[in-house]
Amino acid sequence: MLIKRRGFIQLGSLATASMLMPEFLKAFEKGSLVPPGNKVTVIIQLSGGNDGLNTVIPVRNDLYYSNRPKLGIQRTDALALTDEAALHPSLTAFKDLYDDGSLGIFNSVGYPNPDKSHFRSMDIWHTASNSSDYWNTGWVGRYLDAQCKGCDKPTQALEIDDVLSLALKGEDIKGIALEDPRRLYTTSQEKYFKDMLAQHKAEHEQPVEYLYKTMAETVSSADYIFKQSRLHPSGETYPNTDLGKGLKTIASLIFSDINTKVYYISLGSFDTHINQEAQQKRLFTELNDAVKAFVKDLKTNNRFNDVLLFTFSEFGRRVSQNASGGTDHGKANNMFFIGGGLKKQGLYNSLPDLKNLDDGDLKYQVDFRQVYATVLNNWLGADAGTILKQNIAPLDFI
Repeated sequence: MLIKRRGFIQLGSLATASMLMPEFLKAFEKGSLVPPGNKVTVIIQLSGGNDGLNTVIPVRNDLYYSNRPKLGIQRTDALALTDEAALHPSLTAFKDLYDDGSLGIFNSVGYPNPDKSHFRSMDIWHTASNSSDYWNTGWVGRYLDAQCKGCDKPTQALEIDDVLSLALKGEDIKGIALEDPRRLYTTSQEKYFKDMLAQHKAEHEQPVEYLYKTMAETVSSADYIFKQSRLHPSGETYPNTDLGKGLKTIASLIFSDINTKVYYISLGSFDTHINQEAQQKRLFTELNDAVKAFVKDLKTNNRFNDVLLFTFSEFGRRVSQNASGGTDHGKANNMFFIGGGLKKQGLYNSLPDLKNLDDGDLKYQVDFRQVYATVLNNWLGADAGTILKQNIAPLDFI
């Protein structure tokens, strides 16, 4: 069996998935019906550092235009929200959501002593740590650890990707990364794996035994997830983009009876040092069209009031444009919140103060961990203090 063991480890596809399939995944197979009103959170990560000033635009602020003589979006082109604020022209569906009371916006979200490194700042957002601390568990992962210790029906978190983000890694429980239930199922059904499992007999080498056990659970759970995703397939037409296909998968899983509370998906890259106008327009078009189809799907299936979708990016961009038609790494940024269960809609706080900058960057007004505390306490019904490792007063938008 030595060669086959090596083949199993080196083959990669299902082995990688197996490492992300913790033992608790067996809870999927209990098939417990999710009660109506089950609250679900969908997180869209705008990777690379989205330019928030060209997202929610201060169209009455002369300092915005003087700092961005070429990149500034003119008021006549932007989508007006208020007399002072407007959205990027590509975010037409977000404008519609704002108009019908289903969109909330926080400006200038960040944290003290911000870091402009993509990797470090993303780690801080994923873990909810202070900028001086280094944690190896994520805030969603710790939610999984805390929300159901010892119970037989723990909730899950799924990431639509082939690599699991730090945000979904807990101490004892981890979320699950899969690009497509069908793809994972198809891989798990390969003759190679089935033959290995059929021929395997218990041995004394514990690491190898663990791999076989994990693989067996993965094969079983991949079958379950795939079948559940087909029980209530989405009938909505989504754009043929990665985000569109990912949100369609999430919708189908929400409509099934899989007891999943958090879904996670990324879009990028928003690292627009050069050619920002075209890059941001392309990415916002993908975001806009996918979210539009997703919201329509949720409303058609009477789940819009049960789903909270929010976006974040690891940092914003500098206030001034650079010499290459772009913007460099900045600090505070905005966040969107979409759902039928928002207690407040519209702009939650004031636009950035462009007269009072932090060395050319926006100062934060809202600590992102207050947002997490609100989602944990008010939406997911969890103990945010335990999960975030500090007591943080929640906000009141949900």
